[in-house]
Amino acid sequence: MSMIQAEGLTFSHPGSPDPVFEDACFQIDTRWRLGLVGRNGRGKTTLLRLLMGEYPHGGSLAASAFFDYFPSPVPNPERLTAEVLEDLCPEAEGWRFPKELSLLGVAEEALWRPLSTLSNGERTKVLLAALFLREGRFPLIDEPTNHLDAQGRELAAAYLRRQRGFILVSHDRRFLDGCVDHILALNRADIQVQAGSYSSWKENFDRVQQFEEAKNEKLQKDVRRLQKAARRASAWSDRVEASKIGAYDKGFVGHKSAKMMKRAKALEARQEKALEEKQGLLKNRETAEALKLRPLAHHAKRLVSCSELALWYGDRKICGPLGFAVEQGERAALEGRNGCGKSSFLKLLLGQDIRHEGTLTLAPGLKVSYVPQDTSFLRGTLGDFILERGIDESLFKAILRKLGFDREQFDRLLEDYSEGQKKKALIAASLCEQAHLYVWDEPLNFIDIDSRIQIEELLKRFAPTMIFVEHDRAFQEAAATKVIRF
Repeated sequence: MSMIQAEGLTFSHPGSPDPVFEDACFQIDTRWRLGLVGRNGRGKTTLLRLLMGEYPHGGSLAASAFFDYFPSPVPNPERLTAEVLEDLCPEAEGWRFPKELSLLGVAEEALWRPLSTLSNGERTKVLLAALFLREGRFPLIDEPTNHLDAQGRELAAAYLRRQRGFILVSHDRRFLDGCVDHILALNRADIQVQAGSYSSWKENFDRVQQFEEAKNEKLQKDVRRLQKAARRASAWSDRVEASKIGAYDKGFVGHKSAKMMKRAKALEARQEKALEEKQGLLKNRETAEALKLRPLAHHAKRLVSCSELALWYGDRKICGPLGFAVEQGERAALEGRNGCGKSSFLKLLLGQDIRHEGTLTLAPGLKVSYVPQDTSFLRGTLGDFILERGIDESLFKAILRKLGFDREQFDRLLEDYSEGQKKKALIAASLCEQAHLYVWDEPLNFIDIDSRIQIEELLKRFAPTMIFVEHDRAFQEAAATKVIRF
C-alpha cells in the first residue's frame, strides 16, 4: 500500500492572481480506482501535472509512487503499433500486447499497422493498454473517453475495472460509475474524498446541499425575527429609561431599563451567531444558472429526410443505405461505432463535398447552427470570434458566465483556452444563433458534468430541432427524442 498526501498544497499559474489550490489537504490510497471530478478550471489536469512534478508549488505533495500520465506523447507514430508498444513498455513480454488489446476490443492485426493509420479510438485504446503494461507505475488518466464511441467506453470501463489503482479524470457519469470505487471532488470551497461511485457521491453531495439550503432558509427567518425582537427590546429599554425623568422610584425604573437592554444585547448576540452559522453554509453550491435558446420555427414539418443514402470515404463505402427523417421539434441522436459515417453525414448535411449515393433532402430556406467536433481552428481574441460569428456580444458572454467562465477568461486568446473552455465557446456561440436546426458533433468532449446537465435541461425546456452525435449515454438518454443507428 502507498499513500499520496497533500498538506497545505498551494499553486497558482504564472501571471494569474487567483490560486488553483490554496492550502489544500487530502490523502488517497494508490490501491483505489479514483475518479477525479470538478468543473472546468478547478484544477483536475493541474493536479495530475503537479503529481508528475511538472510545476513548482507551495506546501507538501508527498507520494512514494512513480507516476505515469495518459495520454503520453508518441514519437514517430508512423511506425508499426507493435514497435511503438515495445518502446513504451520495454519490460512487457510480446504475448501480452494482443491480450491487452483484445480486452479493449482492438483486433490483433492492428499491431502490424502503423499507429498513425489507426482510428482515434483505436489509438486511445493502444495508449491505455500501454499505460497498464508498464510495471511499477501509478497511472494518471486524463479524459480517455473523448475519442471512444459508446461501445468503446463500455469496454474501457470494464478494462479499468480490472486494474488495481489509478486516478481518472472523466466527465462521463456512466463511465465513472462503471470503473471507479472512490471519488476525489474539487469543490468550490474544499476538496472531498469519498468511497463509492460517482452517482453515490453526487447523491450525497446533493443531500448535503439540500440540508444546507433548508438550514440557510431557517436561519434567514431566525435572523429576521431576532432583528425585529432586538429592535423592539432596545426601543422598550429607551422608553423605560426616558420614563425615569420625574419618576418616584428611579432605581426601579433603572433596573427595568437595564433588564430590557440586557435582553436586547442577548438577542443581538444570538443574531450574530445565526449569521456566523449561515456564512458557513452553501460554500460548495454550484451556481449553474438556466440557459436559454431561441430556435426558429419553420413552415415545413419535415426538415431533413434521406432515402437510400450511402456514404463513401475514398473508395470505401462506410455506411448505408440509410433512410430516415427528422421532423420539427425532434432531437435525433446518431448512434454507431467510430468510423461508421456519423460525422460524414453531418458534413454532407452542411453542404460539404462528401461522396455519396441516394438522396438527402433539406427543407427550403433551412437555417442551421453547427458545433464541430474539432476545436483546433480557434485562434485570436474572443472579440474577433464574436465578430466572425456575427453574434450578440452581451448574450454570448452571459452564456459563458453561466457555463462557469470567469470574467478574466474574456481577455485571454482562444488558443490559450483549455479544451473544455473551447467547447463551451462553440456551444455558447450556437446558443446565440437563431436556427431551424442545430447540428452538434460530439459537443461535450472535455465539458464538465454540471455544464452537461445545464445543456440537458436547456434542450428539454426549449425543444429545438437537433441532430447530434454524443457518446455520453446519460446525456443521450436525457436529450434525445429519437435514436438513428448507423
